Amino acid sequence: MPKGTRDFGPIQMMRRNFIFSTIQQVFELYGYQPIETPAMETLDTLLGKYGDEGDKLIFKILNSGDFVSKIPTNLLSEAITPDLSRRITPEITEKALRYDLTVPFARFVVQHRDEITFPFKRYQIQPVWRADRPQKGRYREFYQCDVDVIGSDSLQNETELIRIIDRIFADLGIRVTIKINNRKILAGMAELIGQPERLTDLTVALDKLDKIGIEEVKKEWLTRGITEKAATELQPLLTVKGSNQEIINTLQTNLSHTKNGKAGLDELNQVLVLLANYPLQSTVEVDLTLARGLNYYTGAIIEVKSDDVIIGSICGGGRYDDLTGIFGMPGVSGVGVSFGADRIYDVLEHTEGFPGFTQTSTQVLFMNFGDKESPIAYQLAEELRNSGIRAEVYPDVAKLKKQFQYADQNHIPIVVMIGESELTEGKATVRNMITGLQSDSSIGELSANIRSYLLSL
Repeated sequence: MPKGTRDFGPIQMMRRNFIFSTIQQVFELYGYQPIETPAMETLDTLLGKYGDEGDKLIFKILNSGDFVSKIPTNLLSEAITPDLSRRITPEITEKALRYDLTVPFARFVVQHRDEITFPFKRYQIQPVWRADRPQKGRYREFYQCDVDVIGSDSLQNETELIRIIDRIFADLGIRVTIKINNRKILAGMAELIGQPERLTDLTVALDKLDKIGIEEVKKEWLTRGITEKAATELQPLLTVKGSNQEIINTLQTNLSHTKNGKAGLDELNQVLVLLANYPLQSTVEVDLTLARGLNYYTGAIIEVKSDDVIIGSICGGGRYDDLTGIFGMPGVSGVGVSFGADRIYDVLEHTEGFPGFTQTSTQVLFMNFGDKESPIAYQLAEELRNSGIRAEVYPDVAKLKKQFQYADQNHIPIVVMIGESELTEGKATVRNMITGLQSDSSIGELSANIRSYLLSL
């Protein structure tokens, strides 16, 4: 299989479904509606939305048929260079696998504007693809769970998304820190050093701070045209310490005379004031180094880190004021966050945080004693299913040791035995596979007794 992709077995799928269902339930609690978009988009839809770094990671799909014949002959005769590859690409590919869910969502909104009601609250749980270097916590194919509201400027939306983040990670049993910043503050820093046109260069390098450190970030700034004097001037602002309010107060001293900086600080402060009305289980922390390298963010930016596992961001997002404008529908502001299901899985696996029920799909296994006894087993299994209990009958007549081994290896917590003697007496023997204890139950009361067993596990 290709590097950066994975197979998922039954236990992995049950655990992944636990993550997806937990996230989906919270999305729906807050009134968000599901949509889906295709795995592939036109290349024009995706290119130019993620910055130079992101564009390099887009998986392009070759056109079908004899695509080589479409390449102009003058290009075929040139020496192979990166520039040649860039010029040939439009001739041989028109489609690409989606890089994220946000840009396809913006395209969806524009194409379906007459069918949806604004503000439009949507969620989307689908895979995305990135031609990244595979490593721990970083895959080429992975799932994102996105939640966005578009068509509203209210900062209450940012507050709601932070509450959604807090609730989801509480429900998953993961301790997190929610980091927040505002792109306008970063734009104010670019104004402060007299290089407002260098905002993208500033943020692309700053987004790597956790990985490479401030000195390497400063070196990259220099290569991107930010002066050494400006880099030195910015460093103290990026290392401000203290409470959220103390950080904001310090920045107001330095950035209040910049148009974007003042606006960003006002928005950030308002979000914190609104959040004060809600008790959160997570820590909310202002982080001035948070940049979120994607070009389409214009306001609040959010990133979530696990408190217990060093793995990078497990959720992130922000506000984008005109992403739909790229597709011909300007002036529609949106804000959203994306949960990285694969990294969340890795955190829960590392902390042993998955609930026991995510190890099995079957709750009750009926042993197969033969043609005489099995019909009652199949009948009772169906009765359990009708009452919402997941049950199966071992399909073959086999030694009990083999059937018990099947139950054990599949983590089935309850085994029911109805052999010749039990059938004669109208009872069943029920074994708790976790404790090894057995008890008898009348066949008529089996469903109620098993339900009690399951509640006690």
